[in-house]
Amino acid sequence: GSAAAVAGGFTTVCCMPNTKPPLDDVASIEFVLKRSDEVGLCRVLPIGAVSVRLKHERLTEMAAMKEAGAVAFSDDGEPIQDSGFLRKVLAYSKVCDAVVILHCEDKSLTAGGVMNEGLVALRLGLRGMSRAAEVTAIHRAIELAKQTGAKVHIAHVSVKEAVDLIRRAKEEGVQVTAEVTPHHLTLTEEAVGDYDTNAKMNPPLRTAEDVTALREALAEGVIDCIATDHAPHAVEEKETTFDDSPFGIVGLETSVGVLWTELVHKVNFPVMRLVEAMSTKPCQILGIDGGTLREGSRADVTVIDPNAVWTVDASKFRSKGRNIPYNGWTLKGKVVLTICGGRIVF
Repeated sequence: GSAAAVAGGFTTVCCMPNTKPPLDDVASIEFVLKRSDEVGLCRVLPIGAVSVRLKHERLTEMAAMKEAGAVAFSDDGEPIQDSGFLRKVLAYSKVCDAVVILHCEDKSLTAGGVMNEGLVALRLGLRGMSRAAEVTAIHRAIELAKQTGAKVHIAHVSVKEAVDLIRRAKEEGVQVTAEVTPHHLTLTEEAVGDYDTNAKMNPPLRTAEDVTALREALAEGVIDCIATDHAPHAVEEKETTFDDSPFGIVGLETSVGVLWTELVHKVNFPVMRLVEAMSTKPCQILGIDGGTLREGSRADVTVIDPNAVWTVDASKFRSKGRNIPYNGWTLKGKVVLTICGGRIVF
């Protein structure tokens, strides 16, 4: 994982707690930090779970986990359905002065769904996931953030309606930030094509209209940053029917190339805004040192050749995950050097 990160130009990654066992106590947070040090490539900073065993029944010891080194809290792949419990989470996080990262999905509206609800799903005979599931959950998150005064970060925004909600919340002074993934900025539901399980993720790929809205929101700063949502799966897990395949794709080794090609080269997206969204802003949101080249700051530097042309070959990834819809794409823009803590690590 760390080798994939530095090959993709990432000097710090924040890992989600939906592991086996979950990162839901001080010992698990300390374990991740210790292993990261032993591997010695990039920094791996743990995001702690908000509930014990991700079951949404008991709160974790957020204060103690933050003290141990957790940089934020989330139940990521297990979105909180109970509004009362979510309110408790946010109230406690406010006391701890911690950021809560939310995967916003009303599962009663996506049950059994495997891709975006719409004509493509209809044509392929696949059950769709309603965009309303994301919109209603984001609306609830914003209202509870407003009520508790907590810091809420909305993960992987995928629909245009969400942009308006986030913009309005920011204008009202709610402590809300948001991210978008490289795949939601560059692909549409059409990528599912002939049942390609490498294009199955949650939230699902949406429409061209959504892609345009997300790009505009990112340029404007309504969406603060970009996160890969890197989710490796074994080859045999993805080589099955679309319905049975797990959600998620890898992204660490291709993000820079994909975004440089599709945004900078093709639509003149501002380079410095892209750098800010992938580096400076995430550090600010999580309150970690990094994302700057100021004298005296951490010597974490990524050198990019903006005109280097290369072809994505998943078989050569450092990650054990090969599940990516960009395999075979020719990209322009490549990471050529990664320095972490003053050492060349790639």
